[in-house]
Amino acid sequence: MTTQEIIDKLWNLCNVLRDDGITYHQYVTELTYILFLKMAKETGTEEAIPETYRWDELVRRDGPELKQFYKELLDKLGTETTGRVHEIYAGAATNIDEPKNLKKIITSIDALDWFSAREEGLGNLYEGLLEKNANEKKSGAGQYFTPRVLIDVMTRLVAPQPGERCNDPACGTFGFMIAADAYVRSQTQDYDTLAMEAAAFQAEEAFSGCELVHDTHRLALMNAMLHGIDGSIYLGDTLSNFGKQLRGYDVVLTNPPFGTKKGGERATRDDLTYQTSNKQLNFLQHIYRSLKADGHARAAVVLPDNVLFAEGDGTAIRRDLMEKCDLHTILRLPTGIFYAQGVKTNVLFFTRGVQDQGNTRAVWYYDLRTNMPSFGKTHPLRREDFRGFEAAYTADDRTKVEDERWHVFTREEIAAKGDTLDLGLIRDDSLPSYDALPDPYESTQSAIGDLQTAIQLLQEVADELKETEEEQA
Repeated sequence: MTTQEIIDKLWNLCNVLRDDGITYHQYVTELTYILFLKMAKETGTEEAIPETYRWDELVRRDGPELKQFYKELLDKLGTETTGRVHEIYAGAATNIDEPKNLKKIITSIDALDWFSAREEGLGNLYEGLLEKNANEKKSGAGQYFTPRVLIDVMTRLVAPQPGERCNDPACGTFGFMIAADAYVRSQTQDYDTLAMEAAAFQAEEAFSGCELVHDTHRLALMNAMLHGIDGSIYLGDTLSNFGKQLRGYDVVLTNPPFGTKKGGERATRDDLTYQTSNKQLNFLQHIYRSLKADGHARAAVVLPDNVLFAEGDGTAIRRDLMEKCDLHTILRLPTGIFYAQGVKTNVLFFTRGVQDQGNTRAVWYYDLRTNMPSFGKTHPLRREDFRGFEAAYTADDRTKVEDERWHVFTREEIAAKGDTLDLGLIRDDSLPSYDALPDPYESTQSAIGDLQTAIQLLQEVADELKETEEEQA
């Protein structure tokens, strides 16, 4: 049985829980509680779990006794254990009311081909479940889910190295850091070429993250554990004063949440120079401040278009970024790769300077948005779609790259445009020729663009309000 077949079987068990009113996201969380016990047994790592609450004790029970025992198990593992076990089960509670449904899930998991799963990697199996959850629109988890191919491209180009500290300040289920770990492993023969102390650093300290949502934090912990990563994954808000401790990193890879703070309030961080309610602008400030000022620390960050053109504090933050960092590359991403309608995004690549002035001299743009097919569930992104960008990014001499999507703007040219970074898009062949149109048409197009931007921002606010209503419900 292949990993994908196991993933499909586990996912289909969700149908068992429909009568209990379990959502997709709740199901993945519930699966995590149960899978942890089974995987601990399969991997011989049950020593951190009290004998009374191990897999064999769970699987032999049935009926009302099973339901009561399962509730007791969740409570005890969340209050009377330490380490990863405590972190995963802290505050755990079940949403399954019907004992026969719980028994069905347990027996189905017990009957799976775990030898094949171990051979292909339990981490791969769990990541497959997380991706399945994100791809199911009804779960809501995929609204801003970062496609795996994009994570891998960003990781390859940033190229984390052994001994470097890597972080994701909005880590979700820890996908970026798992990709970073996989990249370093691929460069070191699975860490076999490293000294024992260096290999221990990679497993225990090299990769860290922070996640605000408790249930998502559990999934991140489980994902990291199954990939052999024991770095710190904090449950907290990076944009609160808690986030001040997240600094001194060599690499940051992230896709921070979009939108504004609930209620329009500003971030509670008291060390951010520019106070704004725009979450992604605050995350951008945090990220470039969290990098070591050594001329080598670097980041790749997914950010929406409004970060490139927002006025006021947005302009000031972009200037600060270009002073403190070498913002050398911006990838204009295609639409349709995130489920939230109308979201247009970019990847900003930058390196923190030694000094805090004059680090950006030119910004190279690659337009992967214009004249591209419509991406989505039926036409997902592929690695081949990024080949032109990767070739341009890694070229020894960027000025010699012959690609119509590849453009450069000097720092002086950007300043002359009011420090907007909303640049680098090529002519859209689906539109009439701009050169043949009178000036009033250009004004109309500009107004349409402003209207589209306003609609995007209103959509983000609506999404925030919907989240709030769902949480209150």
